[in-house]
Amino acid sequence: MIMAEKIIPANDDERFMLAAIEEARCAAERDEVPVGAVVVCAGRIIARAHNLTETLTDVTAHAEMQAITSAAAYLGGKYLTDCSLYVTVEPCLMCAGALGWSQISRVVYGATDEKRGFHTFCANPFHKKTQVTAGVLEEQCAALMTAFFKRKR
Repeated sequence: MIMAEKIIPANDDERFMLAAIEEARCAAERDEVPVGAVVVCAGRIIARAHNLTETLTDVTAHAEMQAITSAAAYLGGKYLTDCSLYVTVEPCLMCAGALGWSQISRVVYGATDEKRGFHTFCANPFHKKTQVTAGVLEEQCAALMTAFFKRKR
């Protein structure tokens, strides 16, 4: 089990990223790659998710995909134009494409994924109005991934 480090959020981005980190810890406890995500609308978390690819034996069951589906169901529509996604690791190209189709307003991620992150394949797969913020609580997010894969090896 990964121990929680006490972090006092300095702003809303950190506060919501901490919620995504909680989800990533849930994934790790299920022996899933520890990626967590939350969708925020009007200052409130409307969806929480973590990776479920092993649990569901589904390569598309990434945290972001689960969060998009949950948020759309909550809002009753497919567009997330007034929402922000907070995710612990840079979205892959599949997730970035889905986020683009959802027309989400903002994507905030923690750790960069040098091997499978969207930036490796495409400069900007998101909707033209989507704002992207990288590196929020990056060290904490990266530490979850490092600890998980050290245990696996």
